Amino acid sequence: MAVLLLVQCTAQAASDQKPLVSRITQDFNTSLYTVSIKNGAPLVVDLAGSLVWSTCPSTHSTVPCQSGTCGAASQQGPPRCRYVDGGWFWSGREPGSRCVCTAHPFNPVTGKCSTGDLTGFAMSANTTNGTDLLYPEALTAVGACAPERLLASLPQAAAGVAGFSATPLSLPSQLAAQRGFGNRFALCLPVFAAFGDTPVYLPNYNPSGPFDYTKRIQQTPFLTNPRTPGYYLPVKGISVSWRGPSVPVSLPAGALDLDVRTGRGGVVLSTVTPNAVMRPDVFRAFAKAFDTVVVRDSGGRMAREAPGHRRFELCYGGAGGTSFTFPMMKWTGIDAPAITLQLGAGATGNWTILNSNYLREWSCVGVVEMGPEGMPVDGEPAVVLGGVQLENVLLVFDLDKRTLGFSRLLEWDLTSCYSATMFRYKLPTTQP
Repeated sequence: MAVLLLVQCTAQAASDQKPLVSRITQDFNTSLYTVSIKNGAPLVVDLAGSLVWSTCPSTHSTVPCQSGTCGAASQQGPPRCRYVDGGWFWSGREPGSRCVCTAHPFNPVTGKCSTGDLTGFAMSANTTNGTDLLYPEALTAVGACAPERLLASLPQAAAGVAGFSATPLSLPSQLAAQRGFGNRFALCLPVFAAFGDTPVYLPNYNPSGPFDYTKRIQQTPFLTNPRTPGYYLPVKGISVSWRGPSVPVSLPAGALDLDVRTGRGGVVLSTVTPNAVMRPDVFRAFAKAFDTVVVRDSGGRMAREAPGHRRFELCYGGAGGTSFTFPMMKWTGIDAPAITLQLGAGATGNWTILNSNYLREWSCVGVVEMGPEGMPVDGEPAVVLGGVQLENVLLVFDLDKRTLGFSRLLEWDLTSCYSATMFRYKLPTTQP
Protein backbone atom coordinates (compact mmCIF):
# COMPACT_ATOMS: atom_id res chain seq x y z
CA MET A 1 0.00 0.00 0.00
CA ALA A 2 1.40 3.38 -0.94
CA VAL A 3 2.33 5.80 1.81
CA LEU A 4 0.73 9.23 1.57
CA LEU A 5 1.76 12.55 3.00
CA LEU A 6 1.36 12.50 6.76
CA VAL A 7 -1.09 15.38 6.70
CA GLN A 8 -3.31 13.23 4.47
CA CYS A 9 -2.66 9.99 6.33
CA THR A 10 -4.41 11.22 9.44
CA ALA A 11 -7.84 12.70 9.92
CA GLN A 12 -7.34 16.43 10.35
CA ALA A 13 -4.82 16.44 13.19
CA ALA A 14 -6.51 17.36 16.44
CA SER A 15 -5.04 20.33 18.22
CA ASP A 16 -5.36 18.50 21.55
CA GLN A 17 -2.88 15.78 20.65
CA LYS A 18 -0.20 15.76 23.27
CA PRO A 19 3.46 16.53 22.58
CA LEU A 20 5.92 13.67 22.31
CA VAL A 21 9.27 12.97 23.89
CA SER A 22 12.00 10.49 22.96
CA ARG A 23 15.16 9.50 24.69
CA ILE A 24 18.50 10.49 23.18
CA THR A 25 21.66 8.50 23.82
CA GLN A 26 25.24 9.46 23.05
CA ASP A 27 27.40 6.77 21.51
CA PHE A 28 30.73 6.42 23.29
CA ASN A 29 32.76 5.44 20.23
CA THR A 30 31.52 8.07 17.77
CA SER A 31 30.20 10.85 20.10
CA LEU A 32 27.07 10.91 17.91
CA TYR A 33 23.56 11.18 19.35
CA THR A 34 20.79 8.70 18.55
CA VAL A 35 17.08 9.14 19.14
CA SER A 36 15.04 6.10 20.15
CA ILE A 37 11.96 6.73 18.03
CA LYS A 38 12.11 4.22 15.18
CA ASN A 39 10.85 0.76 16.06
CA GLY A 40 13.71 -1.69 15.91
CA ALA A 41 16.76 0.58 16.03
CA PRO A 42 17.69 4.18 16.90
CA LEU A 43 18.44 6.93 14.38
CA VAL A 44 21.31 9.42 14.44
CA VAL A 45 20.22 12.99 15.18
CA ASP A 46 21.28 15.39 12.40
CA LEU A 47 20.20 19.01 12.92
CA ALA A 48 20.97 19.76 9.27
CA GLY A 49 19.33 16.63 7.88
CA SER A 50 16.38 17.04 5.54
CA LEU A 51 15.13 13.43 5.60
CA VAL A 52 14.52 10.41 7.74
CA TRP A 53 16.30 7.40 6.30
CA SER A 54 16.98 3.83 7.31
CA THR A 55 17.75 0.38 6.01
CA CYS A 56 14.63 -1.38 4.70
CA PRO A 57 13.44 -4.93 4.03
CA SER A 58 13.42 -5.93 0.38
CA THR A 59 9.62 -5.73 0.38
CA HIS A 60 8.32 -2.40 1.60
CA SER A 61 5.57 0.11 0.95
CA THR A 62 6.30 2.98 -1.44
CA VAL A 63 5.21 6.54 -2.11
CA PRO A 64 3.73 7.37 -5.55
CA CYS A 65 5.80 9.78 -7.59
CA GLN A 66 2.74 11.97 -8.28
CA SER A 67 2.05 12.57 -4.57
CA GLY A 68 2.62 15.74 -2.59
CA THR A 69 5.12 13.89 -0.45
CA CYS A 70 7.21 13.10 -3.50
CA GLY A 71 7.02 16.72 -4.56
CA ALA A 72 8.46 17.75 -1.20
CA ALA A 73 11.28 15.23 -1.58
CA SER A 74 12.02 16.38 -5.13
CA GLN A 75 12.30 20.02 -4.09
CA GLN A 76 15.17 19.16 -1.77
CA GLY A 77 17.23 17.58 -4.54
CA PRO A 78 20.35 15.48 -4.04
CA PRO A 79 23.05 16.86 -1.73
CA ARG A 80 26.64 17.28 -2.86
CA CYS A 81 27.88 13.79 -2.12
CA ARG A 82 29.55 10.64 -3.31
CA TYR A 83 27.14 7.79 -4.04
CA VAL A 84 27.92 4.47 -2.39
CA ASP A 85 26.10 2.47 -5.05
CA GLY A 86 26.50 4.33 -8.31
CA GLY A 87 23.41 6.42 -7.60
CA TRP A 88 20.82 3.64 -7.47
CA PHE A 89 19.96 1.14 -4.77
CA TRP A 90 16.56 -0.52 -5.21
CA SER A 91 16.53 -2.45 -8.47
CA GLY A 92 13.40 -4.45 -7.61
CA ARG A 93 9.91 -3.15 -6.88
CA GLU A 94 6.97 -4.59 -5.08
CA PRO A 95 4.33 -6.10 -7.41
CA GLY A 96 2.14 -3.55 -9.14
CA SER A 97 4.28 -0.50 -8.46
CA ARG A 98 4.98 1.66 -11.48
CA CYS A 99 5.90 5.17 -10.59
CA VAL A 100 7.74 5.08 -7.26
CA CYS A 101 9.16 8.16 -5.54
CA THR A 102 12.84 8.19 -4.70
CA ALA A 103 14.95 10.37 -2.43
CA HIS A 104 18.61 10.78 -1.55
CA PRO A 105 19.58 9.54 1.93
CA PHE A 106 22.78 11.24 3.08
CA ASN A 107 25.34 10.17 5.68
CA PRO A 108 26.48 13.43 7.36
CA VAL A 109 29.61 11.82 8.79
CA THR A 110 31.10 10.27 5.65
CA GLY A 111 29.57 12.70 3.16
CA LYS A 112 28.25 9.77 1.11
CA CYS A 113 24.72 9.17 -0.11
CA SER A 114 22.45 6.82 -2.01
CA THR A 115 19.16 6.83 -3.88
CA GLY A 116 16.27 4.88 -2.40
CA ASP A 117 12.52 4.52 -2.35
CA LEU A 118 10.40 6.66 -0.07
CA THR A 119 8.51 4.44 2.34
CA GLY A 120 6.82 4.53 5.73
CA PHE A 121 8.65 3.71 8.96
CA ALA A 122 6.87 2.49 12.08
CA MET A 123 7.81 4.59 15.09
CA SER A 124 6.74 5.16 18.67
CA ALA A 125 7.26 7.87 21.26
CA ASN A 126 5.97 8.81 24.68
CA THR A 127 3.39 11.53 25.17
CA THR A 128 4.18 14.20 27.73
CA ASN A 129 2.72 17.28 29.37
CA GLY A 130 6.19 18.65 30.03
CA THR A 131 6.13 17.46 33.63
CA ASP A 132 5.64 13.71 33.29
CA LEU A 133 5.70 10.90 30.78
CA LEU A 134 2.14 9.83 30.04
CA TYR A 135 1.70 6.91 27.63
CA PRO A 136 3.35 5.52 24.48
CA GLU A 137 1.88 6.12 21.02
CA ALA A 138 2.52 4.46 17.67
CA LEU A 139 3.51 6.74 14.78
CA THR A 140 4.44 6.59 11.12
CA ALA A 141 7.03 8.75 9.38
CA VAL A 142 7.94 8.92 5.71
CA GLY A 143 11.58 8.22 4.98
CA ALA A 144 14.04 6.92 2.41
CA CYS A 145 15.40 3.40 2.16
CA ALA A 146 19.18 3.05 2.15
CA PRO A 147 21.72 0.25 1.80
CA GLU A 148 23.60 -1.01 4.84
CA ARG A 149 26.88 0.34 3.47
CA LEU A 150 25.54 3.87 3.99
CA LEU A 151 25.66 3.22 7.76
CA ALA A 152 29.47 3.42 7.74
CA SER A 153 30.90 5.51 10.62
CA LEU A 154 27.54 5.69 12.42
CA PRO A 155 26.99 4.04 15.83
CA GLN A 156 26.83 0.28 15.58
CA ALA A 157 23.23 0.11 16.79
CA ALA A 158 21.94 2.87 14.49
CA ALA A 159 19.69 1.97 11.55
CA GLY A 160 19.89 5.36 9.82
CA VAL A 161 19.54 9.10 10.36
CA ALA A 162 16.72 11.39 11.50
CA GLY A 163 16.94 14.85 9.96
CA PHE A 164 15.88 17.66 12.33
CA SER A 165 16.04 20.61 9.92
CA ALA A 166 13.16 22.91 9.02
CA THR A 167 12.46 21.13 5.72
CA PRO A 168 9.04 19.45 5.13
CA LEU A 169 10.24 15.83 5.42
CA SER A 170 12.41 16.25 8.52
CA LEU A 171 11.24 14.32 11.56
CA PRO A 172 10.00 17.37 13.56
CA SER A 173 8.15 18.79 10.53
CA GLN A 174 6.40 15.50 9.84
CA LEU A 175 5.31 15.02 13.45
CA ALA A 176 4.00 18.59 13.61
CA ALA A 177 2.00 18.10 10.39
CA GLN A 178 0.62 14.77 11.58
CA ARG A 179 -0.35 15.74 15.11
CA GLY A 180 -1.05 19.47 14.93
CA PHE A 181 0.68 20.17 18.25
CA GLY A 182 2.79 23.10 17.12
CA ASN A 183 5.72 23.22 14.75
CA ARG A 184 8.30 23.27 17.54
CA PHE A 185 10.77 20.90 19.06
CA ALA A 186 13.20 20.99 21.96
CA LEU A 187 16.60 19.36 22.30
CA CYS A 188 18.39 18.79 25.58
CA LEU A 189 21.50 16.83 24.66
CA PRO A 190 22.48 14.19 25.45
CA VAL A 191 19.20 13.18 27.07
CA PHE A 192 15.98 13.87 25.16
CA ALA A 193 14.11 15.45 22.27
CA ALA A 194 10.57 16.80 22.76
CA PHE A 195 8.25 17.43 19.81
CA GLY A 196 5.41 19.94 19.91
CA ASP A 197 4.61 23.05 21.91
CA THR A 198 5.47 21.66 25.32
CA PRO A 199 6.93 23.10 28.51
CA VAL A 200 10.09 21.51 29.87
CA TYR A 201 10.25 21.42 33.67
CA LEU A 202 13.65 21.32 35.33
CA PRO A 203 14.41 21.52 39.05
CA ASN A 204 17.08 23.84 40.44
CA TYR A 205 17.71 25.96 43.51
CA ASN A 206 14.22 27.53 43.24
CA PRO A 207 12.50 26.76 46.59
CA SER A 208 9.09 26.57 44.90
CA GLY A 209 10.20 23.52 42.91
CA PRO A 210 10.66 22.72 39.21
CA PHE A 211 9.50 25.30 36.70
CA ASP A 212 9.13 25.64 32.95
CA TYR A 213 12.57 26.47 31.58
CA THR A 214 11.21 27.34 28.15
CA LYS A 215 9.94 30.59 29.72
CA ARG A 216 13.32 31.78 30.95
CA ILE A 217 15.54 31.14 27.96
CA GLN A 218 16.87 33.72 25.50
CA GLN A 219 15.54 33.97 21.94
CA THR A 220 17.14 34.67 18.59
CA PRO A 221 15.99 34.45 14.99
CA PHE A 222 17.76 31.63 13.22
CA LEU A 223 18.98 31.97 9.67
CA THR A 224 18.54 29.41 6.92
CA ASN A 225 20.93 28.71 4.10
CA PRO A 226 19.12 28.43 0.74
CA ARG A 227 21.80 26.02 -0.47
CA THR A 228 21.92 23.59 2.43
CA PRO A 229 19.62 22.82 5.39
CA GLY A 230 20.65 23.76 8.89
CA TYR A 231 20.25 26.32 11.64
CA TYR A 232 22.53 29.38 11.55
CA LEU A 233 22.99 31.92 14.33
CA PRO A 234 23.12 35.63 13.39
CA VAL A 235 26.54 36.14 15.00
CA LYS A 236 28.10 39.59 14.61
CA GLY A 237 31.16 39.10 16.78
CA ILE A 238 32.98 36.90 19.29
CA SER A 239 34.63 37.88 22.56
CA VAL A 240 36.47 36.10 25.37
CA SER A 241 36.27 37.09 29.04
CA TRP A 242 37.35 35.71 32.39
CA ARG A 243 38.19 37.83 35.40
CA GLY A 244 38.81 41.11 33.61
CA PRO A 245 37.23 43.02 30.72
CA SER A 246 36.22 41.02 27.68
CA VAL A 247 38.60 40.85 24.73
CA PRO A 248 36.98 40.97 21.29
CA VAL A 249 38.12 38.57 18.61
CA SER A 250 39.60 40.84 15.96
CA LEU A 251 37.78 40.00 12.73
CA PRO A 252 36.92 42.07 9.65
CA ALA A 253 33.35 43.31 9.46
CA GLY A 254 31.06 40.60 8.09
CA ALA A 255 33.58 37.78 8.60
CA LEU A 256 30.89 35.65 10.26
CA ASP A 257 28.00 36.54 7.95
CA LEU A 258 26.10 33.95 5.94
CA ASP A 259 26.27 34.70 2.21
CA VAL A 260 22.85 33.61 0.97
CA ARG A 261 23.99 33.80 -2.64
CA THR A 262 26.84 31.31 -2.35
CA GLY A 263 25.72 29.49 0.81
CA ARG A 264 29.10 30.08 2.43
CA GLY A 265 29.96 31.55 5.80
CA GLY A 266 27.81 31.88 8.87
CA VAL A 267 27.76 30.12 12.25
CA VAL A 268 25.89 26.81 12.10
CA LEU A 269 24.79 24.30 14.75
CA SER A 270 25.76 20.67 14.25
CA THR A 271 25.01 17.45 16.13
CA VAL A 272 27.34 15.37 13.94
CA THR A 273 30.54 17.28 14.76
CA PRO A 274 31.76 16.82 18.34
CA ASN A 275 33.86 19.99 18.69
CA ALA A 276 33.59 23.54 17.38
CA VAL A 277 35.37 24.11 14.09
CA MET A 278 36.51 27.51 12.79
CA ARG A 279 37.69 28.73 9.44
CA PRO A 280 41.46 29.40 9.65
CA ASP A 281 41.17 33.21 9.73
CA VAL A 282 38.54 33.04 12.48
CA PHE A 283 40.47 30.45 14.48
CA ARG A 284 43.74 32.41 14.46
CA ALA A 285 42.00 35.56 15.70
CA PHE A 286 40.08 33.58 18.33
CA ALA A 287 43.24 31.85 19.58
CA LYS A 288 44.98 35.20 19.99
CA ALA A 289 42.09 36.62 22.04
CA PHE A 290 41.89 33.49 24.21
CA ASP A 291 45.65 33.56 24.85
CA THR A 292 45.44 37.21 25.85
CA VAL A 293 42.68 36.59 28.39
CA VAL A 294 44.31 33.51 29.94
CA VAL A 295 47.71 35.19 30.41
CA ARG A 296 46.24 38.47 31.66
CA ASP A 297 43.63 37.08 34.06
CA SER A 298 45.87 34.36 35.51
CA GLY A 299 48.38 37.03 36.44
CA GLY A 300 50.90 35.51 34.04
CA ARG A 301 50.79 32.14 35.80
CA MET A 302 49.24 30.36 32.80
CA ALA A 303 50.11 30.21 29.11
CA ARG A 304 49.45 28.10 26.07
CA GLU A 305 51.32 24.82 26.05
CA ALA A 306 53.73 24.02 23.25
CA PRO A 307 52.32 21.62 20.64
CA GLY A 308 52.72 18.07 21.84
CA HIS A 309 50.69 14.94 22.41
CA ARG A 310 47.38 16.73 22.91
CA ARG A 311 44.58 16.40 20.36
CA PHE A 312 43.84 20.14 20.55
CA GLU A 313 45.98 23.12 19.67
CA LEU A 314 44.71 25.40 22.43
CA CYS A 315 45.81 23.74 25.68
CA TYR A 316 46.91 25.69 28.75
CA GLY A 317 49.14 25.03 31.73
CA GLY A 318 51.42 26.75 34.19
CA ALA A 319 53.80 29.31 32.72
CA GLY A 320 57.48 28.54 33.08
CA GLY A 321 56.91 24.87 33.78
CA THR A 322 54.78 25.39 36.91
CA SER A 323 51.77 23.18 37.64
CA PHE A 324 49.24 26.00 37.78
CA THR A 325 46.07 25.37 35.74
CA PHE A 326 42.40 26.31 35.60
CA PRO A 327 41.00 26.04 39.16
CA MET A 328 37.78 24.35 40.23
CA MET A 329 34.64 26.14 41.40
CA LYS A 330 32.37 24.61 44.02
CA TRP A 331 29.18 24.21 42.01
CA THR A 332 29.86 24.88 38.35
CA GLY A 333 33.06 23.01 37.51
CA ILE A 334 36.29 24.46 36.18
CA ASP A 335 36.88 28.21 36.47
CA ALA A 336 37.78 29.12 32.89
CA PRO A 337 37.10 31.94 30.39
CA ALA A 338 33.69 32.45 28.80
CA ILE A 339 33.29 32.63 25.02
CA THR A 340 30.49 34.97 23.97
CA LEU A 341 28.82 35.02 20.58
CA GLN A 342 27.32 38.47 20.06
CA LEU A 343 24.01 38.00 18.28
CA GLY A 344 22.37 40.42 15.88
CA ALA A 345 18.99 42.13 15.61
CA GLY A 346 16.03 40.33 17.13
CA ALA A 347 18.02 38.42 19.75
CA THR A 348 17.12 38.97 23.42
CA GLY A 349 20.61 38.04 24.60
CA ASN A 350 23.97 36.69 23.55
CA TRP A 351 25.05 33.05 23.38
CA THR A 352 27.72 32.40 26.03
CA ILE A 353 29.78 29.21 25.93
CA LEU A 354 30.92 28.26 29.43
CA ASN A 355 33.48 25.80 30.79
CA SER A 356 31.82 22.39 30.22
CA ASN A 357 30.68 23.45 26.76
CA TYR A 358 34.19 23.73 25.40
CA LEU A 359 36.85 22.40 27.79
CA ARG A 360 38.35 19.04 26.81
CA GLU A 361 41.04 17.02 28.54
CA TRP A 362 40.68 19.36 31.56
CA SER A 363 42.61 22.33 30.16
CA CYS A 364 42.17 22.26 26.36
CA VAL A 365 39.74 24.34 24.33
CA GLY A 366 37.51 22.10 22.22
CA VAL A 367 37.73 24.43 19.24
CA VAL A 368 39.73 23.29 16.22
CA GLU A 369 40.88 24.90 13.01
CA MET A 370 39.33 23.84 9.73
CA GLY A 371 41.73 21.51 7.97
CA PRO A 372 42.71 21.39 4.30
CA GLU A 373 39.94 18.88 3.61
CA GLY A 374 37.35 21.50 4.50
CA MET A 375 34.54 21.73 6.98
CA PRO A 376 32.98 18.56 8.40
CA VAL A 377 29.52 19.86 7.44
CA ASP A 378 28.18 20.99 4.09
CA GLY A 379 28.17 24.63 3.00
CA GLU A 380 31.62 25.87 4.09
CA PRO A 381 30.49 27.85 7.16
CA ALA A 382 32.80 30.18 9.07
CA VAL A 383 32.12 28.43 12.39
CA VAL A 384 30.49 25.14 13.36
CA LEU A 385 29.22 24.75 16.92
CA GLY A 386 29.41 21.03 17.63
CA GLY A 387 27.82 18.65 20.08
CA VAL A 388 30.06 19.65 23.00
CA GLN A 389 28.82 23.24 22.69
CA LEU A 390 25.17 22.11 22.68
CA GLU A 391 25.20 19.64 25.56
CA ASN A 392 23.29 20.51 28.72
CA VAL A 393 21.80 23.54 26.97
CA LEU A 394 18.04 23.62 26.47
CA LEU A 395 17.31 24.46 22.82
CA VAL A 396 13.79 25.21 21.54
CA PHE A 397 13.33 25.48 17.78
CA ASP A 398 10.17 27.20 16.51
CA LEU A 399 10.00 26.36 12.81
CA ASP A 400 7.03 28.65 12.10
CA LYS A 401 8.45 31.75 13.77
CA ARG A 402 12.00 30.87 12.65
CA THR A 403 13.33 31.42 16.14
CA LEU A 404 15.64 29.50 18.46
CA GLY A 405 15.36 29.60 22.22
CA PHE A 406 18.52 28.77 24.16
CA SER A 407 19.48 28.54 27.81
CA ARG A 408 22.94 28.99 29.22
CA LEU A 409 24.81 25.91 30.39
CA LEU A 410 22.26 24.36 32.77
CA GLU A 411 24.92 23.44 35.31
CA TRP A 412 25.17 27.15 36.10
CA ASP A 413 21.54 27.01 37.22
CA LEU A 414 22.30 23.91 39.31
CA THR A 415 20.30 21.65 37.04
CA SER A 416 20.82 19.59 33.87
CA CYS A 417 19.04 17.84 31.02
CA TYR A 418 19.17 14.68 33.12
CA SER A 419 17.00 16.38 35.75
CA ALA A 420 13.92 16.80 33.52
CA THR A 421 10.91 15.95 35.64
CA MET A 422 9.22 14.05 32.80
CA PHE A 423 11.60 11.15 33.46
CA ARG A 424 10.95 10.84 37.18
CA TYR A 425 8.24 8.22 37.00
CA LYS A 426 7.86 4.79 35.48
CA LEU A 427 6.23 4.89 32.06
CA PRO A 428 2.69 3.45 31.84
CA THR A 429 2.32 0.66 29.30
CA THR A 430 -1.12 1.60 27.99
CA GLN A 431 -3.07 4.73 27.15
CA PRO A 432 -5.68 5.59 29.79
